Amino acid sequence: MSFSSKIKSNYKPKRLAIKLNAIGEQFVVKGHPWVFSNNITKINDDAKSGDLAIIFGKNKNRVVGLGLYDANSPIRIKMLHSSLEKVDINSEFFKQKIEEAYSKRYKLFQTKTNSYRLLFGENDGFPGLIADVYASVLVVKIYSEIWLPYLETIIPSLKEISKVKTVVVRLSRSLEQSKEHQLKNGEVIYGVLENEVIEFVEHGVNFSANVIKGHKTGYFLDHRANRKQVGEWSKDKTVLDVFSYAGGFSVHALYNGAKEVTSLDISKQALEIAIQNGKLNTYVGKHKTIAGDAFDELNKLIKNKTTFDVVVIDPPSFAKQNSEIELAKKKYAQLAELGEKLTAKNGLLVLASCSSRVVSQAFFDINSQTLASTNRKFKVLLKTDHDTDHPVSFPEGAYLKCGYYRFLD
Repeated sequence: MSFSSKIKSNYKPKRLAIKLNAIGEQFVVKGHPWVFSNNITKINDDAKSGDLAIIFGKNKNRVVGLGLYDANSPIRIKMLHSSLEKVDINSEFFKQKIEEAYSKRYKLFQTKTNSYRLLFGENDGFPGLIADVYASVLVVKIYSEIWLPYLETIIPSLKEISKVKTVVVRLSRSLEQSKEHQLKNGEVIYGVLENEVIEFVEHGVNFSANVIKGHKTGYFLDHRANRKQVGEWSKDKTVLDVFSYAGGFSVHALYNGAKEVTSLDISKQALEIAIQNGKLNTYVGKHKTIAGDAFDELNKLIKNKTTFDVVVIDPPSFAKQNSEIELAKKKYAQLAELGEKLTAKNGLLVLASCSSRVVSQAFFDINSQTLASTNRKFKVLLKTDHDTDHPVSFPEGAYLKCGYYRFLD
């Protein structure tokens, strides 16, 4: 069986000689994976997305790094290599990077888990490229045209190293509009996909992901360790899972013997998936759902004086750009306030954020200040970040944070 010819590119990347200003060069030397357009002082006129950017330093014209040129982004160069050590950007270079990424996930492979992120973009040296594995299916999500000339080299190595049987390509919205390729979003480029819904295992708990139509690559793998932790603390408890999506926290709680779990999400379709994911496992507790806006529904529950032993609030990103940061902080404070009112005596409140622009310290400070103002005594049990298959190699690569707050009355 061979790969679809659609991953072949007719474009042969050129080599670009690039000079940066002092700020840009400093970033590259420190290993930062992004070079912005305003840091470039000299570049070839006919540069095209996917061209190899050879970055020369001011000091005796030495090469300080190699990257891929992106004509469609203010992040004009996505770095592949930042070092004085000479390398060739070829199939061997990419294969070695993938092997390094795979070895970082080794501990996760020793658990009852067969779903993981193999490539986490910039953090694994592949800016604008994500590769997730669900059992025997690899989903490669491409965010930039820079990768089009290299897919023929990279994807076979991903398949070989992950030992999957099927490969699916997902495209970002901007890439779907691109005329530089023949790929379609959700296309199977290797193997056979009999059902677009794939079952997989996460720490012994069964789940499913729609690898063709689901969000991102089909599921959110980053909260895996937090879902396991919440599950372990949910035995015989009542649990509220807010912004539940496909029921990640809900299903772990049910699997671990929760008495009653309520999944709350604005999407009825997501709640149906959450119910189905629950049924992939054996459990005796009740699984209820609430469809609606989280803020509205939480206020209704408070009005009815409903409380839960465990409350998990894991919203989508509130700050996709810098102008939204202050509003995002207000929303996090609101959710902490609502969550406290819904958490029973001696209950557990779990608050999470995936907004990279709201940094970890700011998020935890908001939670602590908001909860302290309620005059309820509480203890911070845990502060967590990314699971092991989401390593962080630069500040902007960190987005996930999660706080566990135990009330003492």
